[in-house]
Amino acid sequence: MLPKALIDTINALGMLPGVGPRTAERYAYYLFKSNSKISEQIADALSNLHDKVKSCPVTFALIDADEELSPLYTDPERDKKTVLVVEEPLDIFAIEATHGYHGTYHVLGGAVSPIDGITPDQLHIKELTERVKKDKVEEVIIATNPSVEGESTALLLEKVLHEVEPKLKLTRLARGLPLGVDISYADQVTISAALEHRTDL
Repeated sequence: MLPKALIDTINALGMLPGVGPRTAERYAYYLFKSNSKISEQIADALSNLHDKVKSCPVTFALIDADEELSPLYTDPERDKKTVLVVEEPLDIFAIEATHGYHGTYHVLGGAVSPIDGITPDQLHIKELTERVKKDKVEEVIIATNPSVEGESTALLLEKVLHEVEPKLKLTRLARGLPLGVDISYADQVTISAALEHRTDL
């Protein structure tokens, strides 16, 4: 029988998505064997997580608790007339890593999914339409995930935004074959998207 403290750690780690019982056991045992400072550092970070992180009330990006608005919104170098819409806050980091986008963001907080009980009114769509009016947005880039839920959400956004501002420019991130991937290894959905969004030479 394992010590209670170890069992509690295994059970706690097992609550994380993608962490099964065996993985949780390995993580817990690794933490036990390692320098106790590692466990203390992780515990400190987790204890501060909810107190020191919050959502921006305008963009719904994650910010420090002592900030009022996201720096990605207040930065004067950012183009407020362009808004890139993503499903989750962490999607922003993937876009920012490219250093190729200089507009602002809007986080929906998920995608429409009746199976999971996520309805349009649970997403930050109303706040997006308010931003379009307030900031006189000229272009909204829809960057939802290329999934059934993401596609459904994109179509909904297109309908809602055109009703709010008929002249608003709506675009989507291009989809298709990634660089460095042989066609023979690509899945059918990716190849179909690449064919549909092919470009002139």
